Amino acid sequence: MNARLLKITLLLLLALPMLATAQQVRVLSEGVEFSGKIGSSQRKTVLLHNESSQQKTYLLRNIKGSIGSSQKMRICLGDQCFDPKRDLAKVVLKLAPGEIYTDLYLEFEMGIAETLGSFDLVFVNSESLREFFVVEAKYAVTSSPTADFSHKDIKLGDIYPNPSNRVAQLDYTVVNPKAKAKITLTSFIGDPTRNSLVIQVGDFQPGVYFYTLFVDNKNVVTKKLQVKK
Repeated sequence: MNARLLKITLLLLLALPMLATAQQVRVLSEGVEFSGKIGSSQRKTVLLHNESSQQKTYLLRNIKGSIGSSQKMRICLGDQCFDPKRDLAKVVLKLAPGEIYTDLYLEFEMGIAETLGSFDLVFVNSESLREFFVVEAKYAVTSSPTADFSHKDIKLGDIYPNPSNRVAQLDYTVVNPKAKAKITLTSFIGDPTRNSLVIQVGDFQPGVYFYTLFVDNKNVVTKKLQVKK
């Protein structure tokens, strides 16, 4: 083994601890997708899992990729939202040991022009830059209508990701808080202040499933979810 090869081997060995600690937090959302018509806006939940036995604090380090000139993106922690262009340092996530974090949201305004693109949000551990995770997102803005379903009492988006092999997410907006709405694949939509329903599909057999929205005990729409291994 010559000196150069020995040096490269040593560098790789030294890098192994860094690679081993880079995935303390797993992103369960499998990529965030915004797709809609010009002038619309969407809000998506990003699910995180702290797989370690320690509390973790992560900071938004940077944003890779690009966002269109007329599009806007905000990062929300619960009810508090930030413009990452101005408030990058204010986006701080605190995750308890083993916690599945559900209060991270991305809000995306489609803007005034058709376009598509992608961006990554890079979060790093406040105590060690070797620990990090990346939230991947992409967007497609069109002039045609989306496939969302609208009812006088509730608006329902398509389930995503679809197909799914771990979790599937359904975004909705309750227009009439007094209406009784439920999804037959899971449970009642009982909280009009939330906008997403997370469905655990990890134990489902692979195949095609149908989910139906009921409003006041009336079947208003049925859509398809594909589960894969």
